[in-house]
Amino acid sequence: MPSSAVSSWDEPEGLAARGTLIVLAGRGEHGGVYERFGRRLGYDAYRVRALGDPAADPAVLEQAAKLLADESLPGPKVLVGSDTGARYALQLAAEQTAGTDALILAGLPTGAWTAGSWEEEAAARTACPTHQGRLTNDPEFRRGAIDNAPELPEPRLDLVRVPVLALHGKDDTISPLDRALNVYDGHPNVHTVTFVDGRHDVLNDALHRTVAATVVLFLERLRLSPELPAIAEELT
Repeated sequence: MPSSAVSSWDEPEGLAARGTLIVLAGRGEHGGVYERFGRRLGYDAYRVRALGDPAADPAVLEQAAKLLADESLPGPKVLVGSDTGARYALQLAAEQTAGTDALILAGLPTGAWTAGSWEEEAAARTACPTHQGRLTNDPEFRRGAIDNAPELPEPRLDLVRVPVLALHGKDDTISPLDRALNVYDGHPNVHTVTFVDGRHDVLNDALHRTVAATVVLFLERLRLSPELPAIAEELT
Protein backbone atom coordinates (compact mmCIF):
# COMPACT_ATOMS: atom_id res chain seq x y z
CA MET A 1 0.00 0.00 0.00
CA PRO A 2 1.58 3.35 -1.02
CA SER A 3 2.23 5.82 1.78
CA SER A 4 -0.15 8.28 0.10
CA ALA A 5 -3.08 5.88 0.45
CA VAL A 6 -5.85 6.77 2.89
CA SER A 7 -7.68 3.97 4.70
CA SER A 8 -11.24 4.98 5.58
CA TRP A 9 -13.97 3.73 7.88
CA ASP A 10 -17.32 5.46 8.27
CA GLU A 11 -20.34 5.33 10.55
CA PRO A 12 -23.04 2.74 9.84
CA GLU A 13 -25.80 3.74 7.45
CA GLY A 14 -28.56 5.63 9.21
CA LEU A 15 -26.38 7.10 11.96
CA ALA A 16 -25.15 10.68 12.11
CA ALA A 17 -21.36 10.95 12.27
CA ARG A 18 -20.13 12.19 15.64
CA GLY A 19 -16.64 13.34 14.62
CA THR A 20 -13.52 12.44 12.65
CA LEU A 21 -10.25 10.80 13.69
CA ILE A 22 -7.16 11.24 11.50
CA VAL A 23 -4.54 8.59 12.28
CA LEU A 24 -0.82 8.98 11.60
CA ALA A 25 0.90 5.57 11.51
CA GLY A 26 4.24 4.70 13.08
CA ARG A 27 7.49 3.25 11.79
CA GLY A 28 7.02 0.52 9.20
CA GLU A 29 3.24 0.84 9.22
CA HIS A 30 0.59 1.93 6.74
CA GLY A 31 -2.92 3.13 7.50
CA GLY A 32 -4.44 -0.26 6.78
CA VAL A 33 -2.96 -1.83 9.93
CA TYR A 34 -5.48 0.27 11.89
CA GLU A 35 -8.46 -1.52 10.33
CA ARG A 36 -9.62 -3.06 13.61
CA PHE A 37 -9.38 0.30 15.39
CA GLY A 38 -11.10 2.08 12.50
CA ARG A 39 -13.98 -0.38 12.31
CA ARG A 40 -14.57 -0.27 16.05
CA LEU A 41 -14.64 3.54 16.15
CA GLY A 42 -16.79 3.53 13.03
CA TYR A 43 -19.39 1.41 14.84
CA ASP A 44 -19.58 4.22 17.39
CA ALA A 45 -20.31 6.66 14.53
CA TYR A 46 -16.87 8.24 14.34
CA ARG A 47 -15.25 8.50 10.94
CA VAL A 48 -11.65 7.34 10.77
CA ARG A 49 -9.04 8.27 8.15
CA ALA A 50 -5.73 6.46 8.61
CA LEU A 51 -2.60 7.68 6.83
CA GLY A 52 0.91 6.32 6.41
CA ASP A 53 4.19 6.83 8.26
CA PRO A 54 5.24 10.52 8.22
CA ALA A 55 8.82 9.55 9.12
CA ALA A 56 9.04 7.72 5.77
CA ASP A 57 6.96 10.19 3.73
CA PRO A 58 6.66 13.85 4.84
CA ALA A 59 3.77 14.28 2.37
CA VAL A 60 1.61 12.46 4.92
CA LEU A 61 1.58 15.66 6.99
CA GLU A 62 0.15 17.60 4.05
CA GLN A 63 -2.54 14.93 3.69
CA ALA A 64 -3.39 15.27 7.38
CA ALA A 65 -3.67 19.06 7.12
CA LYS A 66 -6.00 18.72 4.11
CA LEU A 67 -8.23 16.29 5.98
CA LEU A 68 -8.37 18.65 8.96
CA ALA A 69 -9.45 21.44 6.60
CA ASP A 70 -11.99 19.27 4.75
CA GLU A 71 -15.39 20.73 5.65
CA SER A 72 -17.16 17.59 4.46
CA LEU A 73 -15.70 15.68 7.41
CA PRO A 74 -17.63 16.21 10.66
CA GLY A 75 -16.09 17.67 13.79
CA PRO A 76 -14.72 17.48 16.29
CA LYS A 77 -11.58 16.48 14.37
CA VAL A 78 -8.98 14.62 16.37
CA LEU A 79 -5.40 13.83 15.35
CA VAL A 80 -4.31 10.35 16.45
CA GLY A 81 -0.63 9.41 16.32
CA SER A 82 0.97 6.04 17.07
CA ASP A 83 4.71 5.61 17.69
CA THR A 84 6.54 8.26 15.60
CA GLY A 85 3.15 9.28 14.21
CA ALA A 86 2.44 10.61 17.72
CA ARG A 87 5.41 12.98 17.49
CA TYR A 88 4.23 14.28 14.12
CA ALA A 89 0.63 14.62 15.29
CA LEU A 90 1.95 16.59 18.24
CA GLN A 91 3.92 18.79 15.84
CA LEU A 92 0.79 19.60 13.82
CA ALA A 93 -1.09 20.49 17.00
CA ALA A 94 1.81 22.61 18.29
CA GLU A 95 1.80 24.50 14.99
CA GLN A 96 -1.90 25.29 15.58
CA THR A 97 -2.86 23.49 12.37
CA ALA A 98 -6.35 24.65 11.46
CA GLY A 99 -9.14 22.21 12.27
CA THR A 100 -7.38 20.36 15.10
CA ASP A 101 -9.81 20.00 18.02
CA ALA A 102 -7.91 17.41 20.09
CA LEU A 103 -4.94 15.08 20.08
CA ILE A 104 -4.51 11.38 20.93
CA LEU A 105 -0.93 10.14 21.42
CA ALA A 106 -0.32 6.38 21.58
CA GLY A 107 3.09 4.96 22.46
CA LEU A 108 4.92 8.28 22.16
CA PRO A 109 8.55 7.35 21.28
CA THR A 110 11.23 8.69 23.61
CA GLY A 111 14.48 7.18 22.30
CA ALA A 112 16.16 4.52 20.19
CA TRP A 113 15.38 0.80 20.39
CA THR A 114 16.82 -2.23 18.61
CA ALA A 115 15.30 -5.67 18.10
CA GLY A 116 17.44 -8.74 17.56
CA SER A 117 14.85 -10.57 15.44
CA TRP A 118 11.39 -10.20 13.95
CA GLU A 119 9.96 -12.30 16.78
CA GLU A 120 11.40 -9.88 19.32
CA GLU A 121 10.07 -6.89 17.41
CA ALA A 122 6.59 -8.38 17.05
CA ALA A 123 6.45 -9.21 20.77
CA ALA A 124 7.60 -5.71 21.72
CA ARG A 125 5.02 -4.11 19.43
CA THR A 126 1.96 -6.03 20.63
CA ALA A 127 0.86 -8.91 22.84
CA CYS A 128 -2.13 -9.56 20.57
CA PRO A 129 -1.51 -12.75 18.54
CA THR A 130 -4.02 -11.64 15.90
CA HIS A 131 -2.16 -8.39 15.27
CA GLN A 132 1.22 -10.13 15.40
CA GLY A 133 -0.08 -12.45 12.68
CA ARG A 134 -1.34 -9.55 10.60
CA LEU A 135 2.02 -7.78 10.70
CA THR A 136 3.89 -11.01 9.99
CA ASN A 137 1.83 -11.68 6.85
CA ASP A 138 1.47 -8.08 5.63
CA PRO A 139 3.71 -7.53 2.58
CA GLU A 140 3.36 -3.75 2.91
CA PHE A 141 4.53 -3.66 6.54
CA ARG A 142 8.26 -2.90 6.84
CA ARG A 143 9.94 -5.12 9.38
CA GLY A 144 12.87 -3.59 11.23
CA ALA A 145 11.73 0.01 10.66
CA ILE A 146 11.23 0.33 14.42
CA ASP A 147 15.02 0.00 14.78
CA ASN A 148 15.49 3.28 12.94
CA ALA A 149 15.49 6.43 15.03
CA PRO A 150 14.75 9.23 12.55
CA GLU A 151 15.16 12.83 13.55
CA LEU A 152 11.80 13.66 15.06
CA PRO A 153 10.14 16.97 15.95
CA GLU A 154 10.48 18.01 19.58
CA PRO A 155 7.39 17.21 21.68
CA ARG A 156 6.34 20.83 22.28
CA LEU A 157 3.33 20.20 24.47
CA ASP A 158 3.70 23.72 25.83
CA LEU A 159 2.49 24.99 22.43
CA VAL A 160 -0.54 22.70 22.24
CA ARG A 161 -3.84 24.46 22.99
CA VAL A 162 -6.23 21.52 22.60
CA PRO A 163 -7.06 18.58 24.91
CA VAL A 164 -4.62 15.67 24.72
CA LEU A 165 -5.29 12.00 25.49
CA ALA A 166 -2.02 10.13 26.10
CA LEU A 167 -2.20 6.32 25.92
CA HIS A 168 0.77 4.17 26.95
CA GLY A 169 1.43 0.56 27.87
CA LYS A 170 3.11 -0.13 31.20
CA ASP A 171 5.17 -2.91 29.57
CA ASP A 172 6.28 -0.81 26.61
CA THR A 173 9.99 -1.63 26.12
CA ILE A 174 10.32 0.41 22.91
CA SER A 175 9.31 3.61 24.70
CA PRO A 176 9.48 2.99 28.48
CA LEU A 177 6.55 4.45 30.40
CA ASP A 178 8.62 6.54 32.80
CA ARG A 179 10.23 8.43 29.91
CA ALA A 180 6.87 9.14 28.30
CA LEU A 181 5.41 10.36 31.60
CA ASN A 182 8.35 12.75 31.92
CA VAL A 183 7.31 14.31 28.61
CA TYR A 184 3.68 14.69 29.73
CA ASP A 185 4.45 15.88 33.26
CA GLY A 186 3.46 19.46 34.00
CA HIS A 187 1.07 19.90 31.06
CA PRO A 188 -2.45 20.50 32.40
CA ASN A 189 -4.20 19.74 29.10
CA VAL A 190 -2.94 16.12 29.02
CA HIS A 191 -5.21 13.24 30.13
CA THR A 192 -2.90 10.24 30.68
CA VAL A 193 -4.11 6.63 30.64
CA THR A 194 -1.71 3.72 31.15
CA PHE A 195 -2.53 0.08 30.50
CA VAL A 196 -1.32 -2.76 32.71
CA ASP A 197 0.53 -5.34 30.57
CA GLY A 198 0.23 -2.99 27.59
CA ARG A 199 2.98 -2.91 24.99
CA HIS A 200 4.06 -0.35 22.39
CA ASP A 201 1.37 -0.51 19.70
CA VAL A 202 -1.31 0.23 22.26
CA LEU A 203 -4.09 0.81 19.69
CA ASN A 204 -3.50 -2.71 18.36
CA ASP A 205 -2.54 -4.47 21.57
CA ALA A 206 -4.26 -7.30 23.45
CA LEU A 207 -6.29 -4.67 25.33
CA HIS A 208 -7.47 -3.01 22.10
CA ARG A 209 -11.12 -3.12 23.16
CA THR A 210 -10.37 -1.30 26.42
CA VAL A 211 -8.21 1.20 24.54
CA ALA A 212 -10.94 1.85 21.97
CA ALA A 213 -13.50 2.32 24.76
CA THR A 214 -11.15 4.80 26.44
CA VAL A 215 -10.88 6.72 23.17
CA VAL A 216 -14.67 6.81 22.75
CA LEU A 217 -15.15 8.12 26.30
CA PHE A 218 -12.60 10.86 25.59
CA LEU A 219 -14.38 11.77 22.35
CA GLU A 220 -17.78 11.88 24.01
CA ARG A 221 -16.46 14.13 26.76
CA LEU A 222 -14.84 16.30 24.10
CA ARG A 223 -18.20 16.76 22.39
CA LEU A 224 -19.66 17.98 25.69
CA SER A 225 -16.74 20.18 26.75
CA PRO A 226 -13.81 21.29 24.57
CA GLU A 227 -11.72 21.87 27.69
CA LEU A 228 -11.00 18.64 29.58
CA PRO A 229 -9.17 18.48 32.92
CA ALA A 230 -5.92 16.53 33.13
CA ILE A 231 -6.44 13.08 34.62
CA ALA A 232 -4.05 10.17 35.13
CA GLU A 233 -5.56 6.69 35.07
CA GLU A 234 -4.33 3.12 35.08
CA LEU A 235 -6.44 0.47 33.36
CA THR A 236 -6.18 -3.30 33.22
